[in-house]
Amino acid sequence: MITLFYAGWLVLLVVTLSVKVIRLRRQHQVAIGDGGHKDLQLAIRAHGNALEYLPLALLILFMLEQANLAFWVIHGLGGLLLIGRLIHAYAIPNRNLKLRVLGMAMTFAMLLAGAGMGIGLAIGRW
Repeated sequence: MITLFYAGWLVLLVVTLSVKVIRLRRQHQVAIGDGGHKDLQLAIRAHGNALEYLPLALLILFMLEQANLAFWVIHGLGGLLLIGRLIHAYAIPNRNLKLRVLGMAMTFAMLLAGAGMGIGLAIGRW
């Protein structure tokens, strides 16, 4: 159920990013694409980037939870992912490269740590 907690918050983030795209599309009267509007381009990328990384991240988190890793490990990975994605989602439309890099670094750290733990658990159970 720990993964469900983080998945719930991350779904709220994706919906928030979606609403931002919709609002900007309406504001600029753009049905498809970005119409050359930089703010809409950035909102689309913030939304798209979240959707590119979250499925894999939540999958590895769920699988590690199902493998009965300590709850604090799952919370640590989930918290790292959530905070990293929030930072990244804020940084893209605000054109803050330092925070964008930090958000991606946190996301990658979660993914790499999760992958390493998953591989280690799988090998250990063979």
